[in-house]
This record gives sequence, structure tokens and C-alpha cells, in this order.
Amino acid sequence: MKWVYQIVTAAAVEPDTELMLRVKEGDAASFALLLDRHRWPVIHFLYRMTQNQAVAEELAQEVFLRVYRSRTVYEPSAQFTTWLFRIATNLALNWLRDNTRRKVEESLDERRDGEAPVQVTDAASNIEEQMLYQDRLREIRQAVESLPPNQRAAVLMHKYEELDYAQIARALDCSVPAVKSLLFRAYEKLRVRLAHLN
Repeated sequence: MKWVYQIVTAAAVEPDTELMLRVKEGDAASFALLLDRHRWPVIHFLYRMTQNQAVAEELAQEVFLRVYRSRTVYEPSAQFTTWLFRIATNLALNWLRDNTRRKVEESLDERRDGEAPVQVTDAASNIEEQMLYQDRLREIRQAVESLPPNQRAAVLMHKYEELDYAQIARALDCSVPAVKSLLFRAYEKLRVRLAHLN
């Protein structure tokens, strides 16, 4: 009967959690796999939080350093990604708190990794469309950036990282109703601020 329980338990564990449990046992190759799998999503999340690529990369390095340092006490009580984004969120919120006066403007030609470049065939109309598209993206990014840090983190995890309410609640160390309230207020602010884009 014990072996049946072990098989069922093993099947219920997600691959990231299995990798982290191997890291806990000293398997450096599993840590490299986790790093390879989650490095860019963490950097993208941190970039959207801080609006600074260098800071995002530095904070991501600190996130994975903390993951590695915590390996001996790691317990799979939540999904690995939830735990990972909780660390990333805390670091981003601390950085935002400590650097409230420092803002970095994003250039119009900077694109998130993975976004397809706009195709230009008819020069005049496509240049105008591209400029309108870039202006629209800039306005949306500025609107999200203007949200209070906890609301911004909730929106980024919900929309960009596609985490569910429970995962976001664990990452922000709050209740699911609090996450729903944060998201409601954030989306309401964004709706009002971006109403002219509809």
C-alpha cells in the first residue's frame, strides 16, 4: 500500500517542484534547469515592476541566489512558481520603496522579449500604424507603472504571468479576497485612465 501512495504522491508533484527537491538534495544540474526555465519570466516580471532592465536583471540574480540559499529548507507547500514569484515580488516592492524618486523612461523602440516586430509593407500607412501602436503600448505601460506597487504586482502576475488568485495571494502574502480587491481597483483605475483608447 505504501508504494501506491508514493506513486500517487509523485504523480501529483509538478516538475518544478521535483527539480527543486533534487536541488535540495544537492543536484546542481536541476538548479541549472530551473534557472534556465524561469530566468526570463522572472526578468520580464521584474522589468515590468521596475521599468529598468539593469535593475530587473540584478534583482533576478538575487531571486535565484535566494532560491539557492533556501534550498536546504525548501518545502513544497505551494507551487514552485508561486514561491519564486513571491521572492521576486518582495524584492521588487523593496526596490520600489527604496527608489520611489528614481524613474527611468522607456524608449519607444524597446520591446519585450518575444514580441514580433511590426511588418512594414506600405511605408506611409504602416509607419503611422506602428507609431499609433507604439504610443498605445507606451500609454498602457505608463498606466500600469502608475499603479501602486501592490496593485501593479497583482496585475503583472495576473495578466502577464497568468497566475491564479491563490498563487498571487501567496506571492503577495495576502488573502484571495484581498487579491480580488487589488485587481478590481487596479483594473478600474486602468479602465478610467485608458478609456480614450477604446
